[in-house]
Parts: sequence; structure tokens; C-alpha cells
Amino acid sequence: MELFEKNIRPRDIMSEKAFLNALAIDMALGCSTNSMLHLPAIAHEAGVDLNVDIANEISAKTPNLCHLAPAGHTYMEDLNEAGGVYAVMNELDKKGLLYTDLITCTGKTIKENIEGCVNKDPDTIRPIENPYSQTGGIAVLKGNLAPDSGVVKRSAVAPEMMVHEGPARVFDCEEDAIDAIKGGKIVAGDVVIIRYEGPKGGPGMREMLNPTSAIAGMGLGASVALITDGRFSGASRGASIGHVSPEAAVGGNIALIVEGDIIKIDIPNNSLNFVVSDEELERRRANWSPREPKVTTGYLARYTAMVTSGNRGAILEVPRVK
Repeated sequence: MELFEKNIRPRDIMSEKAFLNALAIDMALGCSTNSMLHLPAIAHEAGVDLNVDIANEISAKTPNLCHLAPAGHTYMEDLNEAGGVYAVMNELDKKGLLYTDLITCTGKTIKENIEGCVNKDPDTIRPIENPYSQTGGIAVLKGNLAPDSGVVKRSAVAPEMMVHEGPARVFDCEEDAIDAIKGGKIVAGDVVIIRYEGPKGGPGMREMLNPTSAIAGMGLGASVALITDGRFSGASRGASIGHVSPEAAVGGNIALIVEGDIIKIDIPNNSLNFVVSDEELERRRANWSPREPKVTTGYLARYTAMVTSGNRGAILEVPRVK
């Protein structure tokens, strides 16, 4: 009762290890950036503070073993036939990259669960001695464009776009960006900025699958980057950087970018910046004002008022009663 009254939630070391395992497996699979929303949100409910920054630490030591579509030529069916996620976990365990002593819902430990689950297809699941890359499939970026964080599926980025510099093409909603892309107004080298699509600005942080598909469809997947405070689906590919936090709706720096600003992306060094002086940035901030919420009544209005930024998992913060 004392813990309840003080609103203190105990930190469970086993839970922390479980979330670190999940991150490592995600890195090996080269999976969706959405994991950087789901895992912090689930961790929050378990009383664990999972800072997305740890993703880079996990990525630095976790090889990327799978290139599933759209990043590669293999599919979930192929992964299943090759031995599934358990086979991937067995590969990771060869280098001690998982906490395999954790008990699971089967009543057995992870070590017991994955025992005997061998890699049946080294083309679908690369052996850990021969990975696609020595680092994981996801990177968290920071800089003056994303002071808290931005997330990119590094395993789906063309090599020539890992480091990129180009002019910002700024859009305040997904639809306007799609019209410009399909209308031929976006050219090689551009950096498409789609803002006010974050948890509060959306509201709801809808996925940006359509603009990423449009960029690829126009033959620009290896020459145009996309940056948004929204999110992507697992089917997104290319230099697509999402979850930029703080989001535009709360005055994050992504709201202060203007057409033509030079954007600098450096995925290997986990940085995301735009070229602007501190004085100019403060001038823009002084002239910025919040937008009227898209929805002002009902549950979505409550959601807009209570939701946090993407880097915290877009969780709802309920005001505490004193």
C-alpha cells in the first residue's frame, strides 16, 4: 500500500533485460522503426524507463543478419522456413548478445526455448560470422533538427544516402508532400520535410508509407531523403527519418525549418542537423506560434492534450491527483 500511495513503481531488472533482448533481436532482423515507439511505450507500462538512445549502443554490437523485404529480397515466409526468430536468437547467442537466463511464458528460460532451433538457410539468416553489416538495422539520430531524437531504418538506406546534404522542401501535411512528389516538384538531392504529423500534430502519428512509396515510385529512392515527426510502417525504405522529437506541434526545431535550408544527414555518426545560426534560430522561434489543434472536441482532443513525444513512445501522461 505504501508503494501505491507514493506512486512509486519498482524497477524490475529482469524486465530491463527483456527489453534489451527485444532491441537486439530487432537490430538483427533489421526491422521497423515502429519498435522505437512500441518498446518504450510497453516499457513505460512495465515501470522501466527505456531511453531510445540505448538503441545505438545495442546496434553498435549487434550485427544485422536479415534483409527482409522491402530492404532485401527475402520475406517473412522465408524467415519462418529458415528457422524463424528462434534461429536468429541462436545466432546472437553465439556471441553472448542476449540474456538467455530469463524465464518466459513457456515456463522455460530463453536458452531452453531456442535450443535446437538451427539456421536452415544462411541466405535468409546470415550466420553471425558473416552478417550483412556489423551494426544493427536501426539508428537513432540527434542534432539541432532533432534535439531529442529521430529514428531511421539504416538497413533499408541506400549506401549513397548514408551521408547526405541537400535543400529542405517543407510541407505541413502528408497530402501536400505527396502532391509535390507526384507532380515532379521534388528532384534528386532534395530533403522532403513533412511536419505537424507527430503524436499531437496528427493527432495520432499516422504512418508516412504513401510519401516514401511515392519517392521510390518516382525513381528518387536513392537520391531524396524524407524527414518527419510522423512515423513509418515496416514497408518503408530509403533515407526515411521519422519520430523527430520534439515534434512541430510543440515548437520543436522541425517547425522552424524554412524552404531551402540546408539539411545535413550523417547516419554513420548518428547526426541530423540543418544549417542555421543560433541567432536566426531564436528569431524564428520568437515568430513561431502554436497551431490550432486539428481536433478540439472528444477523445482525440483529450489525446492531443495528454500524449507525449515520439521519443517517449507517444504515451499518455495522466495528470496526477494531489
